[in-house]
Amino acid sequence: MGHIRYRTIAIPTEIADSVRGTGVAPRYGHPAHTDIATSYGPCRHCLRVFRVGEERRILFTYDPFADLGELPLPGPVFIHESPCDRYPTDAGVPDDLKARSLILDAYGPGRRLVREIRVDGMAVEDEIAQLLAQDDIHYIHVRDTSAGCYDLRVERAVT
Repeated sequence: MGHIRYRTIAIPTEIADSVRGTGVAPRYGHPAHTDIATSYGPCRHCLRVFRVGEERRILFTYDPFADLGELPLPGPVFIHESPCDRYPTDAGVPDDLKARSLILDAYGPGRRLVREIRVDGMAVEDEIAQLLAQDDIHYIHVRDTSAGCYDLRVERAVT
């Protein structure tokens, strides 16, 4: 199997900026909630974990399947209250997440869940490469094992 290049997709800056500026979830209008971080996160924009008890974070409703299917499937996500830089698409899986257990939800055509794998974060890049080497996998959602929340999307890099 050859090396599979992939892109790491954090939530768009436009969405993070909108939530910070309006205090509501884009597309849904639900109020966002801001408080001191009580868990590690990560921030879905910069993909760094929160400093518990120190950093302020915003909780809001986000659909990680937007533009990937017709039926919306929103859920809760967190971002830093203060502006942060979006995680680069070509930087692989963030080191902060490699220290955690993760779930890889691999999706095929029509947003069909093809495989779900629990993985120690240190092995996550090998698992991603193996999944994306399969033709029936179009993209992967990386989720937290304790809360089950969406962290980021991974997809093949366009060559």
